[in-house]
Amino acid sequence: MFKITTYWPHKTSRFFMAMGLCLACGLTPAAAKTGSDATPGHTNDKLPKLVLAGPAAVVSYPLLHMIESGALNDYADEVTFRLWQNNDQLRVLLTKHEIDYSATPSNLPALMSNRGDPVKLLNISVWGILWLVSSDPAVHSFKDLAGKELLMPFQRDLPAVLLDTLLNTQQEKDGLAPVKFRHTRDAQDAIALMLTGKGENVLLVEPTASLLLWRAQQHQGPALHRGQSLETAWREQFPDRAELPQAGIIANSRFSDNNELNQAVERAYAESARWCKNHVQSCAELVHRHIPQLPVEPVKEAIELTRLESRSATEARPQLEALYGLVAERYPEAIGGQLPADSLYGP
Repeated sequence: MFKITTYWPHKTSRFFMAMGLCLACGLTPAAAKTGSDATPGHTNDKLPKLVLAGPAAVVSYPLLHMIESGALNDYADEVTFRLWQNNDQLRVLLTKHEIDYSATPSNLPALMSNRGDPVKLLNISVWGILWLVSSDPAVHSFKDLAGKELLMPFQRDLPAVLLDTLLNTQQEKDGLAPVKFRHTRDAQDAIALMLTGKGENVLLVEPTASLLLWRAQQHQGPALHRGQSLETAWREQFPDRAELPQAGIIANSRFSDNNELNQAVERAYAESARWCKNHVQSCAELVHRHIPQLPVEPVKEAIELTRLESRSATEARPQLEALYGLVAERYPEAIGGQLPADSLYGP
């Protein structure tokens, strides 16, 4: 039996936190354990339950399709999906084995591995998800933010690390004035400020950026426009490290050595990611069915704009290590202080 069991947040703001991937960052603080109780043995042992997880961001959409299509029906009697709220919560859920496979920002597996939790990174599938949105006609690129205020719903997570690295490098190279950060509690607060004209510029992940633009049009709010993607700015600033592996799928430590299942999950995810990119309207409708707070139109736009391209973690290792090396120069705590061991890369 395959179904999607979604744990919804009680407050709207928590839902929008789940869009951030902290990379990303709903989930209520449910006390019940939802992961598979059976210890995975040989891969020909069918599991009673398998729990997939992720935020309400594009990286999770193939997981929803995997469940609907029964892609893992040879491996588990029941497959469910659980939304998580932030990186700290994701790490706890993985460590306690309450979830089995999850969408993850690319730095978190390295951090967990370096802290002694032998998780496995299966793939990287999202290579661009962060966008600048502005009401200022003069702001189109990240360089245009010099001396201006930017709403930031991220503080300690990968988007903040990437943005800070990009802006500091631009400032040092081009002598630009610093950007004035205005931190918000979450993406919902940032959206509210933008829609009421109390904010001019904001960095958001998809589908939150598309949702903001859609809401501004629907409710005749302030004139907003989509600026540069962080991926494009990154490619211009770091041509030798042009690709930006931002998110993928992680297996918890109980499944890290289950090679056949890991390969099946990675293969099924890649197929579902291709399906989402080739059937954008159907994928957006699927997402809306299971996450009703997300209207079809902004989800469709988010899928079209997001570089959703699944590569195994082994294949993406050069890009990952280039990113880890750059992050380690400024924020070593974000990856646990060093490059992760070979055993991290799967499937």
